Amino acid sequence: MRSVPGDAVPIAIPTEVFDLPVHEMRRGYRSDVYFWRAKRTLERVGHRDIATVQVFQKQQAVLCGVEESLAILLLGVGHYQDSARAFDWFDELIELKKRIRSLYRGDPVKLREALEQRRWVEGALDQEWVSHAQDIKVYTLRDGDPVAPMETSLLIEGPIGEFIHLETLYLGVLARRTRIATNVSGVTRAANGKPVFFFPARFDHWAVQGGDGYAASIGGAESVSTDAQGEWWGMKGAGTIPHGLIAAFDGDTVAATQHFADTFPDTPLVALVDFENDCVKTSLEVARALKERLWAVRLDTSERLVDVSVAAALGADAPTGVNRQLVENVRKALDDEGFDYVRIVVTGGFDAEKITRFEAAGVPTDAYGVGSAFLSGQFDFTADIVKLNGRPMAKVGRTFQPNERLVMRKLSS
Repeated sequence: MRSVPGDAVPIAIPTEVFDLPVHEMRRGYRSDVYFWRAKRTLERVGHRDIATVQVFQKQQAVLCGVEESLAILLLGVGHYQDSARAFDWFDELIELKKRIRSLYRGDPVKLREALEQRRWVEGALDQEWVSHAQDIKVYTLRDGDPVAPMETSLLIEGPIGEFIHLETLYLGVLARRTRIATNVSGVTRAANGKPVFFFPARFDHWAVQGGDGYAASIGGAESVSTDAQGEWWGMKGAGTIPHGLIAAFDGDTVAATQHFADTFPDTPLVALVDFENDCVKTSLEVARALKERLWAVRLDTSERLVDVSVAAALGADAPTGVNRQLVENVRKALDDEGFDYVRIVVTGGFDAEKITRFEAAGVPTDAYGVGSAFLSGQFDFTADIVKLNGRPMAKVGRTFQPNERLVMRKLSS
């Protein structure tokens, strides 16, 4: 473990990127209440002992969420000078937020007054806050590092009362981001260097997109589907034509694709070709109409349907969804008409296991789009006090686990 102060590595991402709810973090509003009550207890008795907190999880994983956790510590370690006064201001802040939401389509004068009052209260809370980030030492692995089961990923050392209320927040961040990064890494390995597109936005709450997109980039995804998913790492959303656009043009895939191409001439053109459940026919129609403008076709056949060309080739034993036979049918049809430059993107029900099967069988795909599979699994992190004032202090079954891979981090942006 590197511990020379001059070697401390600063936070790699500016803290403002994370858009953290700073006042809610400091007040314990988003923490398990027992952590907040523990902090208040330690403050009441004047407890200033130095604790070493060890953070780990129990699976082989790709670590992510470290930089965000450091931002939480930087902005959230400390206490209020006058707790009673700060708590009153915080309660007022929460009420102001509710009032602002109710006034959004109401009285513009009252809305402006409420916004001004909120800014004043937030400033007052900032003035009341005493940061103790300078008293905390943090040692971490880095985002993207492989981490073994039970391996120490973070160590936090400092007055426990100044940061115990933040445990819920940084553990949750690590669990979520590591899950995404690990799942994406598994898929990208299975894809053997072919592009992997990160498309799970529709399967989860909109508010998680920024951090999830960053975690996807750590895992190796080449593209995301929303601008928000790319915000933290400078990527814009990419994507193909939705079924809704085809339906809007009366089910005419060629017309929808042509109008899309005219509207976004600089976007690589990927035609969605399963609307009529005949991917060979539709792929050829689009390729003939768009010619060199067409970058790829996307196969997204429902797992409840058998494509027309697959049913014709395999009869009653034909598999549903996007399968080897379907991809090979489309590839051959395009090649036979001289459209060998048109790529094939496959989506719909893909995960690392299905991609591995496709690659092992040599299915002629060029890229994979994956959605809900990126959200599966659990990578729960645990934090334990393992030392108090430098001496062993941990619950039975948990002891200090040194890790020479850890580097000292500087709590500044």
